Amino acid sequence: MSDAPPPLFPLFADLRGRRVLVVGGGAVARRKLEPLLAAGARVLVGAMRLEAEVAALWAAGRIDHVAGAFTPDWLEGAWLVVAATDDEGVNRAVAAAAEARRIWANVVDDLALSSYQSPARIERGPLQIAISSGGGAPMLARHLREKLETELDESLGALAALLLRERHRIRQRHPRLPGRRRFFDTLLAGPVAERFRAGDADGARAAFEAALAGAPRSRDVGSVALVGAGPGDPGLLTLRALRLLNQADVILHDRLVGPGVLALARRDADFIEVGKQAANHLVSQDGIHALMLEHARAGRRVVRLKGGDPFVFGRGGEELEFLHAHGIGFEVVPGVTAALACAAYAGVPLTHRDHAQSVRFVTAHCKASLDTLDWRALAQEKQTLAVYMGVAGLEAFRDRLLSHGRAATTPFALVENGSRPEQRVVTGTLRDLPALAARHAVQSPALLILGEVAALADTLHWFGPAPLAAATPAPAPPDTAIAA
Repeated sequence: MSDAPPPLFPLFADLRGRRVLVVGGGAVARRKLEPLLAAGARVLVGAMRLEAEVAALWAAGRIDHVAGAFTPDWLEGAWLVVAATDDEGVNRAVAAAAEARRIWANVVDDLALSSYQSPARIERGPLQIAISSGGGAPMLARHLREKLETELDESLGALAALLLRERHRIRQRHPRLPGRRRFFDTLLAGPVAERFRAGDADGARAAFEAALAGAPRSRDVGSVALVGAGPGDPGLLTLRALRLLNQADVILHDRLVGPGVLALARRDADFIEVGKQAANHLVSQDGIHALMLEHARAGRRVVRLKGGDPFVFGRGGEELEFLHAHGIGFEVVPGVTAALACAAYAGVPLTHRDHAQSVRFVTAHCKASLDTLDWRALAQEKQTLAVYMGVAGLEAFRDRLLSHGRAATTPFALVENGSRPEQRVVTGTLRDLPALAARHAVQSPALLILGEVAALADTLHWFGPAPLAAATPAPAPPDTAIAA
């Protein structure tokens, strides 16, 4: 027979207007006050002294206070009590007095003296999820709470509030449980939840009214989310991006989206690589448009997963225009664009009070794109250029900047595979840019940072190996030519 104690009975208490005693006026007591006040409890704090933040709550009239040493009469009228002092004797006296009066007591960090435990909670409006380890493994409960926080969208709070307000009407419309279940199954997987996720409260309300009235649903049409995957480090993915990856039926991903990011996605989704690189378009842009349309019209949730940010040289605007023209719903989730990530991981501040008062994002993949740039403006000092380009065009880029007055001694940092384990940084001056890139066999993806701030990479680098400076011996010649 197991000696383990039985599981705790989960219970959500209505504390509105009910007294709760908190014994202790320090930092631990302060942490316990926040959820009690949020629940509408009338809190009495008993303590010799109050720390500044607790005293501020008392001064604002949000809590009551009784000064002095604990006495059992403090429990008069209390529904719950929390012992949050660093004195074991006081905590034991509080627990004993509460037990004698049949009042539920929690003694912080003392499982044996507690008659109830405060769980780790996830809150989305009126929707709450409580996690308890029975008081024996609070770190495990906290870990699970943090994991669930990343997966549960904040819009669930608005949805829960709507359902709470309309509970009576729903029961009137569907008095029998089987019908009510079918209604909720349709509601939670349909446009009401989608409109809340998109921040469209009016649209969600209209969709709810249509569903409650039993209006026939139009043919199911899916949606497309343009999601920025960041530069490669999975840790830079946003929470919204992670949630959409776990909801997606189809993921259309670029070549530059790393396996670490894809590993975070829903395992049974269809993964379709649509990546492009210089002179090698796996899927054309028109083909990507056709795939988005095909899967969305089939009722699927599509994630168009792009390296970096969809709206920074990612052709996201063209894709949204196409979706809008064909009546497909969409949303955009920004990502950490390569310029921000490569600079940060190379220790290069893009702006600096002494060196750069502005930053320009530039793309220069081919001669045609070079011809469209304002070289006179790009050659100005006291600015940073973050250049998205194939490394094969570095010589032409260097020559045009020099011919328009940019100093040959202008520092640069060329960041290859920024934010990834294989990151390399090559530093030098503009005059030697093409030669150093060739010398160190820099490959795409690579981002060029040009300007006075780039010199800081040699001293402020923190991720990966130190920068390869001009005096660094060249590696052995590669087997392949430099990639564009």
